[in-house]
Amino acid sequence: MRKIKLWIRRYFGFSQGEVNGFLVLLSIMVLLCAAPFLFSLYPTSDNTFGSPTDRQQLDSLVAQLELKQPAPKARKFGVPMATLHPFDPNNLTTEEWQAFGLPKYLAQRIINYRNKVGDFTYKAELGKIYGLPDSVFQKLYPYITLPEEKPARSRSNAGIAGSRPTPHPGWERAPKTKERFVLTPFNINTADTTQLKQIRGIGSKLSARIVKYRNSLGGFNSMEQVKDVYGLQPAIIDSLKKYTYVHKAHEPAKLSINQAAVEELRAHPYITPNIARAIVAYREQHGNFERIEDLKKIKLVTPDVYEKLAPYLSL
Repeated sequence: MRKIKLWIRRYFGFSQGEVNGFLVLLSIMVLLCAAPFLFSLYPTSDNTFGSPTDRQQLDSLVAQLELKQPAPKARKFGVPMATLHPFDPNNLTTEEWQAFGLPKYLAQRIINYRNKVGDFTYKAELGKIYGLPDSVFQKLYPYITLPEEKPARSRSNAGIAGSRPTPHPGWERAPKTKERFVLTPFNINTADTTQLKQIRGIGSKLSARIVKYRNSLGGFNSMEQVKDVYGLQPAIIDSLKKYTYVHKAHEPAKLSINQAAVEELRAHPYITPNIARAIVAYREQHGNFERIEDLKKIKLVTPDVYEKLAPYLSL
């Protein structure tokens, strides 16, 4: 055995522990392969299990269990308790429906349907009751004393009998044509939130934000300024340019650079707090501005800022 282990170790490069595990595993595999042949040598005797005496006792126990089991319950509904006969579903009471094998809740549902919607007008209408199995309806169908097909003038068209006046024979309802809504362009500087919400994509928040920005700005001087409103997507900006406009006669609200305080200046969207303080400081050091263009002398007022800000300033 030692030589076999040494040969396995050298051939496979196993350690001593791996060699032992390999041999155990090999032994188990051999036993599993030989198991069917070993069991076939010792067949089970028929006299041990399944003898006539045992079978007789087993059959007796099964018979006793069957006698003790309760009889199978009838179906919840679907098997009529009373003999079926022709009936009008509009006249049956809850108890009469139950006599046909329907549970109380379903019978009451039919009564509620009649009270709310009106009488049944044809046979198939009864089959629309929620919870009524099709198998039960098919059993009741031949005995229903109603028309096979839906009447030409049903409740859906004429309403419940007597609830509405009968129209004149020559009267005809004119077909309604849905008018297509066409949005007419409007002035963005006078529009309120209701008008702005007519544009697709603009809701309550965006419309309020546009109006608030317009008021703080002093009115839009150009439609390009809508890009400065926070949160507007490119599609909405295009829609605003399509359905709104700036009137040619519009004059933006002016802000006096010689009289406005820092707080008033910084409230304008185009004037930062630093620029507001610089304007007031320049005015205190050099006196009032003589021209609007004098703002260019302030380093913080770049050419881009001046071009946007000039329409909203006055002396």
